[in-house]
Amino acid sequence: MEAVFQLSGFQYRASEGDVLRVPKLDVDRGRKVEIAQVLLLKDKDTTRIGTPIIEGAKIEAELLGGGKGDKVIVFKFRRRTKYRRTRGHRQDYSEIKITRIVSPS
Repeated sequence: MEAVFQLSGFQYRASEGDVLRVPKLDVDRGRKVEIAQVLLLKDKDTTRIGTPIIEGAKIEAELLGGGKGDKVIVFKFRRRTKYRRTRGHRQDYSEIKITRIVSPS
């Protein structure tokens, strides 16, 4: 079974057993996370599309850990004015493992 869900303003496509990097969640490592905003469920022969979410559907996941992503360099430059600015940014993330996708009956 596959699902499309929304978490922290982003949409993800996942099936059971997948490991995803999502924006940082305020949950301790090893804890269970429940995601209720399921937008689409796809089984072998049926597809359910929410309007906008599917009532009663949820995704259960486990928080594996977290960290910081790769550095993104932001460079600003204006010609002929000796204006240069360099700035770096590393976004925090959490890794979750999808353990179960629950479909409403």
